[in-house]
Amino acid sequence: MNSIRTRFAPSPTGYLHIGGIRTALFAWLFARHHQGKFILRIEDTDRERSTKEAVEIILDGMKWLGLDPDEGPYYQSQRGDRYRAVIRELLQSGHAYHCYCSREELAAMRASAMARGDKPKYDGRCRGRTSPPEGQIDPVVRFKNPTSGAVVIEDIILGRVVYQNTELDDLIIARSDGSPTYNLTVVADDIDMKITHVIRGDDHLNNTPRQINIFNALGAALPAYGHIPLILGQDGKKLSKREGTASVLEYRDKGYLPEALLNYLVRLGWSHGDQEIFSIGEMISLFEVSNVNKAAAALNPEKLLWLNQHYLKESNGKRLAELLRPHLEAHSIDTSEGPAIEALCEVQKDRVKTLEEMALQSRYFYQDFDGYEEAAAGKHLTRTVLEPFKSIYTTLDGLADWSPVTIHRVIEEVAAGSGLKLGKIAQPLRVAVTGVGVSPSIDLTMALIGRKRVLSRLARAIEFIRQRGSGSV
Repeated sequence: MNSIRTRFAPSPTGYLHIGGIRTALFAWLFARHHQGKFILRIEDTDRERSTKEAVEIILDGMKWLGLDPDEGPYYQSQRGDRYRAVIRELLQSGHAYHCYCSREELAAMRASAMARGDKPKYDGRCRGRTSPPEGQIDPVVRFKNPTSGAVVIEDIILGRVVYQNTELDDLIIARSDGSPTYNLTVVADDIDMKITHVIRGDDHLNNTPRQINIFNALGAALPAYGHIPLILGQDGKKLSKREGTASVLEYRDKGYLPEALLNYLVRLGWSHGDQEIFSIGEMISLFEVSNVNKAAAALNPEKLLWLNQHYLKESNGKRLAELLRPHLEAHSIDTSEGPAIEALCEVQKDRVKTLEEMALQSRYFYQDFDGYEEAAAGKHLTRTVLEPFKSIYTTLDGLADWSPVTIHRVIEEVAAGSGLKLGKIAQPLRVAVTGVGVSPSIDLTMALIGRKRVLSRLARAIEFIRQRGSGSV
């Protein structure tokens, strides 16, 4: 058997969205599972709608997710000579012809068919034309589709799908300006790139019989086809524009890890028993496209968050620091003074679901805050903790070893001396040094914030309680 060769062929006319990435992932996994090759092809022949920005988003998204191609990216816009040669070959072999029908003729043709209750399609009136008509009409080139028989697709996922050739029309394979159309370029590319398996969304299923007929006309071997059911929205209905068109890079910008998104996507339509967590190695080892579900899968954002939380906990601080830094910078959090980002990640990673959340919850480690969370201050910054705060300030000011262990010991001793439970001191301290009611353990938090900032914030909290007691706040 020839080496497996799959491809991902996005069109850069919009964002690389979650459905496209799942298709890329399935094709990539299938190639990796079979020690084959994965090819990236940019289908950018739509000159008006294709943009360089969209190409960059595709390439950046693939790189971020680690879906590295073995070949490519190839660009259809650079293969015009090859497409023209294939069109000439089909014309010379009698499998294609020039069509001179005007827009008015085509509109009348459609209207007549619909009036009869027939499917509106081209009626083949230029099939037998031997010379151009009078006038200046630039012809298109149509593929001469067989008029009898059927196209049988033994789909790896959907099973046998049959199309009668009488249902297919003579599709245009070259526009009047000579530019090739989608179905022609796809076939030429798949032949030249020796694609053995076409794995794509089932929104392309109607194109498959047309492409198979072009393959046959060119005398080329057919690839195997596997059409993946589309992704549904959370409500089980067709994906809304809001849900379906978000760029894959938006997931990165929202603080998701690439391995979490890949794990999430592989489970949208594929499973291995009851297993939910899959490493990349396990995906490659276990994935078979024939095991993809025939039914559509629905989005579940809560599951993605759960997976992301899992992978955050499993990641080491050094890697997370590299990924967190852009999120901190995006919120103008200057990390030049404060704890090492790696150390911060180690204490925060068990407490958040996304890197974006981690960044937002870490501001107080690097920046002083303007005021306290009102409810937290009202509950915890009371006269009860004024004297304990003074004692803690004095002791911390002279502390030789600024570490979580010694800080914890100081808080314990002051609490015991004040006759208060540890939590009755720790929670007010948390509000005093962070401004909010939630943080990692107070000893770790204070150790990371640093002596200078902790003492400054403690002094501020003591003054806040004094003024509040005197009615000045």
